[in-house]
Amino acid sequence: MSRKSGKGIDKRRRYMSYADKVFIDMCRDIIDNGTSTEGEKVRPVWEDGTSAYTIKRFGVVNRYDLSKEFPALTLRRTAIKSCVDELLWIWQKKSNNVNELKSHIWDSWADETGSIGKAYGYQMGVKHQYKEGRMDQTDRVIFDLKNNPYSRRIMTNIYVHNDLHEMHLYPCAYSMTFNVTKEKGSDKLTLNGILNQRSQDVLAANNWNVCQYAVLLHMLAQVCDMQVGEFVHVIADAHIYDRHISLIEELISRETHPAPKFWLNPEVKDFYQFTPDDVRLDDYVTGPQIKNIPIAV
Repeated sequence: MSRKSGKGIDKRRRYMSYADKVFIDMCRDIIDNGTSTEGEKVRPVWEDGTSAYTIKRFGVVNRYDLSKEFPALTLRRTAIKSCVDELLWIWQKKSNNVNELKSHIWDSWADETGSIGKAYGYQMGVKHQYKEGRMDQTDRVIFDLKNNPYSRRIMTNIYVHNDLHEMHLYPCAYSMTFNVTKEKGSDKLTLNGILNQRSQDVLAANNWNVCQYAVLLHMLAQVCDMQVGEFVHVIADAHIYDRHISLIEELISRETHPAPKFWLNPEVKDFYQFTPDDVRLDDYVTGPQIKNIPIAV
């Protein structure tokens, strides 16, 4: 499939958010240079029971400077309040029950009680013994950022092998590593972060995850009296499903717009007080949403 070119595409992309550029380049690279799993033994299936094959790239690394702009796509709208609701469900509520979520994204993996097993928020809520006392992973991160910001050990990990057999879905985005720097001429420390993701459905989840963890960095920076820096997203297996290729081709050919302005309620100084209503994207101009995206399970 060839890259579209010409004056028309240039005009439509005169104003492009950095997130749009990263997404378009990544999708183009996967489609043009990726490898296919067609005909191979794969786990995911479509609703009709047929195998869900992908085109994939190994080891995709995308960097976003959050001090310059918020990395929301303008090709289509990312539902910022819904993705923040899910983020807080994992990091703040430390929940594994879909009944505590407003969206229904996780319903396919929930049992009759709404539980997804010992996955995601469950792992964030497990308390561990440290020399400073017992803390869960969220509290450990906040403790270190406030008391030992230059530590190179500030990280989380929810891919716990001992509990995998009790998880209804193995974690995709499984680890965050935080790193603090002091920029020249700045009075505040700068909070940076790396999200490690073993697997990502690019159409369904890429910008959703990017926005979630960009918001997380903004929230933690605010409650720890820091400023935001770089967000690095590492994806081991970045893939486009076979039934998504035409949707991606249409999506990345759309008109782009400038990045929206990010607003986080400056009054909130306690991470556990944040709600989705404390986050807003202003001047967020986008293309239309893609409806009824088929999801492989």
